[in-house]
Amino acid sequence: MEGIKIGNKQSKYPIIQGGMGVGVSLHKLAGTVSKEGGIGIIATADIGYQEEDFSSNPMKANLRAIGKEIKLARKIAGEDKILGVNIMVALNNYKEIVLECVKNKIDLIVSGAGIPKELPEYVKNSDTKIAPIVSSLRCCQLIVKHWRKKYNYIPDMIVIEGPEAGGHLGFKKEELQEGRKPKLEEITKEVVQYVDEVEKETKKKIPVVVAGGIWDNKDIQKFLKLGASGVQMATRFVATYECDASEEFKKAYVKAKEEDIKIIHSPVGMPGRAIYNEFVKKTEKERGNIKRCYQCIRTCDVAHTPYCITNALINAVKGNLEKGLLFCGSNVAKVKEMISVHQLIQELTNN
Repeated sequence: MEGIKIGNKQSKYPIIQGGMGVGVSLHKLAGTVSKEGGIGIIATADIGYQEEDFSSNPMKANLRAIGKEIKLARKIAGEDKILGVNIMVALNNYKEIVLECVKNKIDLIVSGAGIPKELPEYVKNSDTKIAPIVSSLRCCQLIVKHWRKKYNYIPDMIVIEGPEAGGHLGFKKEELQEGRKPKLEEITKEVVQYVDEVEKETKKKIPVVVAGGIWDNKDIQKFLKLGASGVQMATRFVATYECDASEEFKKAYVKAKEEDIKIIHSPVGMPGRAIYNEFVKKTEKERGNIKRCYQCIRTCDVAHTPYCITNALINAVKGNLEKGLLFCGSNVAKVKEMISVHQLIQELTNN
């Protein structure tokens, strides 16, 4: 297995740990994944939720926390390892968050939950590399053509997220029904073929990374054979000792059964895959009491949203599951035990 090259660094293995917010993948998990030879990703969504002034000034708290988390992750991983962040395009302060990550010399920005049209502008004159998340060939073509025309910039990496991924999904709800789901293998073939053409034209290597439902070494090998350079995995990294979430959050993953997984309608206006717990059931029947808005997501309509997603995700990561939303991937029911990041990566690479 060959690693993924980002700028002048290369990972040992072709494995990226997906960004999980709020607070599920921070410095401890991301730093350890990078240290162990993968690429660790810090989730920036409401990253400052533990800061004292988060309630009064969430933007200031989030920007301060970015620097703290990147420094702590670097301390664990080492300067020679690749460290990345996940930044949702839908975030209200998207530009400020990108610039703060660039200021802190992050190696890689993975960006989805919207189309990162201006991202090349924000990383100009820096060593930070950028990777859009796409869900189809059409989406990939749109981004590549726009970046080339407006900024003369070719993506440094492309992440394909299929319909089996966790959290917010780049598909319509009807596309996520059984029998109608696009096949990740087919999307991968189409995107890889297109990227090959772009590489020939531009003479630039663009790693294609595949995400959504990747479980084991067999899955990794399958997508590498289809031309991908690596995979992105999130769900399996939750049930690790180093994951930044609470023990209660991790135990919910270990206990989850197949029937506990459901596609929900998120307050941000997108479908998402989550554990169907009492909190989600309650939100389907009644609207939550929203006392304040954290101005986190541009697409959230406070007047009509069923609940505050920031509060729901913070409650979950802290272990208050009765009031918490737990996003997950389609394979969460296969998670049976807690292991270390080292054990997981060794298992995934069959070492």
